[in-house]
Parts: sequence; C-alpha cells; structure tokens
Amino acid sequence: MKPRHHVYLDEELTERLDALAAKPGSSKSAIVADALKSYLGRRAARELDDLLRVRLDRFGNQLGRIERDQQVVMESLALFIRYQFMVTAPVPEADLPAARAAAQERFQAFIDQVGRRLAAGKRTAAEVVAKITPEGVTLAPSAKVEAAE
Repeated sequence: MKPRHHVYLDEELTERLDALAAKPGSSKSAIVADALKSYLGRRAARELDDLLRVRLDRFGNQLGRIERDQQVVMESLALFIRYQFMVTAPVPEADLPAARAAAQERFQAFIDQVGRRLAAGKRTAAEVVAKITPEGVTLAPSAKVEAAE
C-alpha cells in the first residue's frame, strides 16, 4: 500500500494538473509522482556535478603543476644544450670517426643508466633536492614527495 500525502497547490498549478489528469489513462497521483521523480533525479544529478566539479578542479590544478614543471625542464634542457654548443670545440675532420664512436658508447651508457635508475625507482632530481636542501628548510608538498622517492 502506498502512503498517502496531502499537498496544497496554488490555483494555476491545480488547473494545469486537472487538465493533465483529464486525459484518459492518467491520474493526478501518477502525474505528481512522475514530476517528483524527475525533480529529485535532477537534484541528485546536480549534487553529483558539484562533487565532480571539485575533483575536476583538483585534476586541473595538478595538470597545471605538471605543465609548469615540464616547462622548467624544457627550458633547463634548452639552456644546457646552448651552453654545451658554446663551450664545446669543433672536432677536426680526422678525429670525427673516433669522436662518433666515443659519443655512441657514452650515449649507450647514458641510456643504460637511465633504464637502471627508472627500474630501481630512483630519481636524480629527488637526490639533488635532498643534497641541496639545508636542514630546517621546509619544502613544498610536491617537493617533499619527490625528495622521499
């Protein structure tokens, strides 16, 4: 058995409800129940949207920090490359094959070391931050996480 509810509606709403209920196969109870379900469904969706908005804002902030960090890394790399080009003397033509072979060996050693460090979960940036951070200086939360790694 369905519970009984008593509601008070204004005249205009009552007339509109009576007009809808006058159609064959419809009743005031069914119309009000459908309208209430629809209203409550929209309200629940709005609450879900509010919850998702907070989470999406958090993701947006995290992506902003990642983008900023990536820009710092790219700028640092570009400055390092420019510096290397400025301070490195050109190799004479006769020494090019030996220089290329040495460069290939060094590059392979570099790639191997990167692979080993990533596999071991080590981060050079975290080690550098740990070495240069004096005692008593507090890091930002993201730097603390990296330093802990």
